[in-house]
Amino acid sequence: MIAAMGIKVQKAGRSKLQDISLENLPFGKYFTDHMLEADFENGEWKNAEIKPYQPMLLNPSVAAIHYGQAIFEGIKAYKNKEGDAFIFRPLDNFKRFNISAERMQMPGVPEEIFMDGMKQLIQLDKNWIPFKEDHSLYIRPFMFASDEVIGVRPSDNYKFMIILSPTGPYYSAPMRIYVEEKYVRAVPGGVGYAKAAGNYGAALYATAQAKKKGYDQVLWMDAFEHKYVQECGTMNVFFVIGNTAITPDLEQGTILDGVTRQSSITLLKEMGFAVEERPLSMDDIIDAYKAGLLYEVFGTGTAATISMIKELRYKDFVMQFDVEKWKTAPLLKKWLTDIREGRREDKYGWMYPV
Repeated sequence: MIAAMGIKVQKAGRSKLQDISLENLPFGKYFTDHMLEADFENGEWKNAEIKPYQPMLLNPSVAAIHYGQAIFEGIKAYKNKEGDAFIFRPLDNFKRFNISAERMQMPGVPEEIFMDGMKQLIQLDKNWIPFKEDHSLYIRPFMFASDEVIGVRPSDNYKFMIILSPTGPYYSAPMRIYVEEKYVRAVPGGVGYAKAAGNYGAALYATAQAKKKGYDQVLWMDAFEHKYVQECGTMNVFFVIGNTAITPDLEQGTILDGVTRQSSITLLKEMGFAVEERPLSMDDIIDAYKAGLLYEVFGTGTAATISMIKELRYKDFVMQFDVEKWKTAPLLKKWLTDIREGRREDKYGWMYPV
């Protein structure tokens, strides 16, 4: 339920935009002037408000800190060549957010708060959207349990928020990836398909170990056989083998149903590729590489967009790629960027006007 009310708006007195440059932006460091906040209390959503970005005051016993009931989404807004603001496929993120909420025993957020609140928030802070290629306004909706009680059970109260961050490229260069064999990201029956905060915290140790070896991220394997590829760090992953683009399927619920993944599948088919969503083993990948048929490997994600992988290490076998000669991943990234920034027809209706 949602209480019968609109979203209140309290504007900031002075914009922080006067103090920073939107050139050469690091990812997730700066935040806009306003944020959205709403509370779930007594079985209904209430207190929906857009207000100046500010610190939060939390009780030390707040449930999310102790038991990890927290989820989030990642969305981006862009400006087209006329300077109009659009959000990329936010309804898909809205639906996925509530799928995550159900898995984590949290209430669904109503569309009036998630979508309408997001739109109002971006209308207020649209001057923060960088008017520059490969730059965007990153949108972070999140929700956490706010009961002030210690006890292992679903919370009765929750807080939903949206914050905004102008950003440049997440990965600015092609990546070196380490195939992880010991640690796992998710198991069938687990929460791998949910965008739960704990999924990312659990991945940090293995990623840190890979970075000590000189790699940027890990490619996760299945939990039982350590044989089939899953996700790659913060991204879904694609392998171009011959004239087929292959990406792990979603059947076991161990990987995220990425919005950029969905978009990439659609555009790859438009490019003329056969696209297969299926289990793919490292043995098959290595065989294709040795046969000269593994042409490209790249990741897809909201933050990462399309990120090329120049090296993949499995045990002591290293696969290296000359990304300068690639055609598919660069073209896919260009098509996505051009759709988002208004230079290519949005035939699929992905851009949501603000």
